Amino acid sequence: MTFGIIGSGSWGTAIAKILTDNGQHIYWWNRHEAAIQQFIEQAHNPQYLSSAKFNMQQLTLSSSVLDVIQHADVIVIAVPSAYVTEVISLLPRDVFVGKKILSAVKGILPEQNMLLNDYLSQHFDVQLENYFAVMGPCHAEEVAAEKLSYLTFSGIDKPTTKLIASHFKTRYIRTITNKDIYGVQYAAVLKNIYALGAGIAHGLDYGDNFLSVLIANSADEMADFLRKAGIINAEIGYLEKRNQEQEAAHQNYSASVYMGDLLVTCYSLYSRNRLFGNMIGKGYSVKNAQLEMNMVAEGYNASKCMFMINANIKADMPIAETVFKILWEKQNPVDAFKLVEEHLI
Repeated sequence: MTFGIIGSGSWGTAIAKILTDNGQHIYWWNRHEAAIQQFIEQAHNPQYLSSAKFNMQQLTLSSSVLDVIQHADVIVIAVPSAYVTEVISLLPRDVFVGKKILSAVKGILPEQNMLLNDYLSQHFDVQLENYFAVMGPCHAEEVAAEKLSYLTFSGIDKPTTKLIASHFKTRYIRTITNKDIYGVQYAAVLKNIYALGAGIAHGLDYGDNFLSVLIANSADEMADFLRKAGIINAEIGYLEKRNQEQEAAHQNYSASVYMGDLLVTCYSLYSRNRLFGNMIGKGYSVKNAQLEMNMVAEGYNASKCMFMINANIKADMPIAETVFKILWEKQNPVDAFKLVEEHLI
């Protein structure tokens, strides 16, 4: 099984490190030839996670997306959600025939307002059985430092899901598998919105006591949305025993890919969304916060997308809606969080 990675940011680099540490030869796309030449000379990504060194004999670097796809069996898409269609929209419609797609996109496509698998189905005829998702909690910076992390792989083709996951097992990566493709992706989208809210609260000088209540209520909101969307039955507090392959037939929303990812994104200093929210809470405008960070905070676009999606789902989501109103309708964060206080339990 040969892997091709589309995306050379921090998460794409972390995935490349995991695979090559596991002895894989990978094909890897970077849009800039100059960056590829620097990479070859320095044996590390010159722009992201520069502490992660690579054996260059394990890498085939290319500025052609099509070339990477043609040489790989599994295509890992690790581009920020806002740029996915820019990268792949002009590819031939049959380009993914015979390929497996592994999404590492932790967001929703903002222009189309849909998850990646739905976009690939509409535009490239990719069937759901050939689509898989890999989600956290797993900050790229900790992968680079080889700190123990857990990844969940979702796919309806159980044997292939396990096979793909097996290529990511290292001494610092544990893998879990499930079949909840829509659930893990929507959870990844929502946790970024709630991390923005946590950051805003911190910027407004709320303390840890309030933050813990905010995050607990956010978890409840997330579970309510997923349940009302009909994705999976949520049974908080019920955990079915896993077998030796780290697989649970039933995953509840306290599992690592749901609650664990929410917690680390809300609390970690590595979290871009928390940082972005913190700036908003301290009085930055959205534009100034974006310029200051010079990185993508997935929760910004996601807050608008999920507000629109929830117009049909009709889940009770006062925290997510507040984040949307602060970022997109310019509601005053102080006033908005005064209203949030009244909703928390």
